[in-house]
Parts: sequence; C-alpha cells; structure tokens
Amino acid sequence: MDFKVNSKEFEKLLSKIYPAIPTKTPMPLLEYFYFELSEGKLTVYGTDLEISLKASISVPSEGNFKGLIQAKRLYELVRSFKDTTIYFQIEYDHTLYLSTDKGKYKLVYLDTDDYPEIPSFPNVNTEEEINEVIINGEELKYSFDKALFAISKEDIRPAMMGMLFEFVPEGLRFVTTDGHRLVNILNKNVNHNIEEKYVVPERAISVLSKLLDEKDVKIYFDKNHVSFKLSDIELISRLIGYKYPDYENVIPLENEYYLKVNREELTDAIKRMLLFSVTGTRKIKFSLMKESFEISAEDVDTGATANETLPCEFNGEPMDIGLNAAFLLEVLTHLSPEEEVMFKINSPTKAIIIVPVKGKENYDLLMLVMPVRLNT
Repeated sequence: MDFKVNSKEFEKLLSKIYPAIPTKTPMPLLEYFYFELSEGKLTVYGTDLEISLKASISVPSEGNFKGLIQAKRLYELVRSFKDTTIYFQIEYDHTLYLSTDKGKYKLVYLDTDDYPEIPSFPNVNTEEEINEVIINGEELKYSFDKALFAISKEDIRPAMMGMLFEFVPEGLRFVTTDGHRLVNILNKNVNHNIEEKYVVPERAISVLSKLLDEKDVKIYFDKNHVSFKLSDIELISRLIGYKYPDYENVIPLENEYYLKVNREELTDAIKRMLLFSVTGTRKIKFSLMKESFEISAEDVDTGATANETLPCEFNGEPMDIGLNAAFLLEVLTHLSPEEEVMFKINSPTKAIIIVPVKGKENYDLLMLVMPVRLNT
C-alpha cells in the first residue's frame, strides 16, 4: 500500500504529537507513533499515559493501515527534509519504505495490539455522563498564561499539581495554588449548564497552552478524563482524582487597606531587591505610608543592603509587611500588561490580594501572596 505527503505538512502534524512521546519509559511501545490510515485520512497518536495527542491529515490513498513507528527517528528524519514530497510504501512484512527525490529510507513497524487504549470523545457507547463546553482558544490561553505558574510542583498534595476548572453560575473559574501563591480567574464569557469541579494536570495545561489559537475549543469531561478538541488536534488527559483544597478559606474577606502602585516600577524595584535578599527566604520589606512606600532588602551574612522609595496611594496607617520577592515578582510579571495594580491588605500576617486596577472585560482576576514574618 502506498501514499504520499508533503514533508512540511507532515512535519507540522508530527510536531503536534511529539510532546506526548516520553523520553524515558518502562513501556517501550510509548516511544512509537501510532499510525492509522483509513479512507484517505492518516491519523497519528501519541501518549505517555498521562496525556494523549491525536491529529489527522488527508492523504491520497485507498488502503487501510495500522502500525507503530519509532517516533524519534521518524520525526527527526522528516524534520531534516526540505519542502518535498515523501512517498510511503507499506509492506505486510512489517517494513515501511520512505523515499524522496534525494534518497530512500527503511523502517520497521510494529503491530498495534498491545498499544494502550486511548479514550474517545464523545463516546456514544458509554453510559457515563459527559459534560461538554465550548471556549474560545484565545480566552482559554489567557487564563492558562495567567495561572499556570502557580501550580504546585510538590506531590505532597496531588490536587495542587493541577488547575481547578470550577463551573459556577457566573461562568468558568480557573484556580491554581502552591500554598505560597494563588491565582483565581473567572471567565464570564463561558455559557454552560454544568455544576462540577475538575482538576486538570499541569502537564496537560502546559502542552495545550502552546497549541491554542483564536479558534474555539470543544472540551469534554467524563469522570476520569478530559478532552480538548481544537480544529486539527485533540489532547486527552487523565484528571487528577483528588479533591481540590478549599481555596476560598485562604482569601481574606475583609481587606480594609488598599495600596495602589505602578506595576512596572514595582517590578523593576523588586528585581533589584532580589540581588540583596537572602537566597533561602528571598525576604524583602514593604514600609507603607500614605503617598509613598519603601522597599528594602538585607543580606546579613554579607552586609549588603538596598532600599528604594516608590510613589503610591495607601489608605491605611503606616505598617511593615514582609514578602518573598521571588513569589511577588512572578505574580506581578503575570499581571502584565496592566499599568497599575492594587494590593488589598488586612494585616501584615494575612494573605495579600493583588488585582489589576482596570482589568480585562468580563474577567475577574485575583492573585494572592502569603506574607513572611519580619524579624522583631
């Protein structure tokens, strides 16, 4: 059986699947692309058992074929070609021949019998409830880009190693936290009739964020999996089966003090304070006053100190607050391109809420950092 494909179109297809191919795995079959050719459509699968990727391309062929092809070798070979036509010849002795105007290449393919089953969405053959929602790709990417950094890297609390998708009457809420920082973003443009919470692993969010564009995304949830269907690719991921922490208890309800400051000026000042902070704690001090505040850092071991004064609007009495400069810097960076941000403060010992002064229409965005204890 023969078919042909443009090398650059084929490279584009494989590049979308390759992120799901593991570099090290106890299951050698996962290092292979799963090829399925049927009715003139070539579908390629890849999985590391946590996420699966699937994409298709039309090819001129009348035959059917299923086989596993070593992913790294094929991908690197196709990437090396200039814009040309690749001719495929599939033999029934598990041999695959590729040829171009420059050369000929021989690969061996394996049977697909032992390859892990990849869930199908929507699956009409199951009685399991499936929830479906459609979200604009750019809106989904906006939420991912704002919240991804706060996902926990520690497996002590597995649920925090993912992003919470919480369907609420107002829209769809995304929450991430590592215990030091928290991001809570509500997209009010999402219409649905779902009353569920799902936790999607960090790896799925990270891979999907690179694939999103302006086109709509269909999302399917069942009890154990989530499927994101873009125009030309599908990402399927296992859900994290642990209950997400009660993040609402961390957010102070009464924040009587407000500090308004230029985000870019503060970001630049914190970068300089980091040079003088202790490596372990990254502690800096905010000394707040009505129309200005001082940021300071000290490395006791070396005797290095730094302080800067920035203009602000503050409605409270003078107070000192300790913060981790590295955590705060990440929060401010992900609030870009906002010109001004507002710190909502209850006391020097309670979580501090940071929000954009203007914000994006139809979005509620809240970020939170925990304070650190100052030396008395």
